[in-house]
Amino acid sequence: MFPEFLKDYFSIIVFLLIALGLSGAFVVINFILSPKNPDPEKLSAYECGFEAFQDSRMEFDVRFYLVAILFIIFDLEIAFLFPWAISLGKIGLLGFISMMIFLFILTVGFIYEWKKGALDWE
Repeated sequence: MFPEFLKDYFSIIVFLLIALGLSGAFVVINFILSPKNPDPEKLSAYECGFEAFQDSRMEFDVRFYLVAILFIIFDLEIAFLFPWAISLGKIGLLGFISMMIFLFILTVGFIYEWKKGALDWE
């Protein structure tokens, strides 16, 4: 019935279809059943730290950028860890040592940022 390469990926395809179907259903149900009564509190600035409709050339706190850079660094670390963990049996000791060096360098960078106070939000 299926070509040979689809037999290997059939469970992944079924999982993706179920995930897409459920997430789409949740969005539609939320859109239909949610109350639609916005007030000034709901429309106020939330995470950005300033009102959204002011001058775009105003000063912006550098701590937001530091948090964003740290997030990107550790997000990329996770993006490298998943394929490494899956192929660890094939790449052997050299692959393990390479990833430990990579994680050590990231840990040293994290400790440096921590000691410099980049994580303190005073």
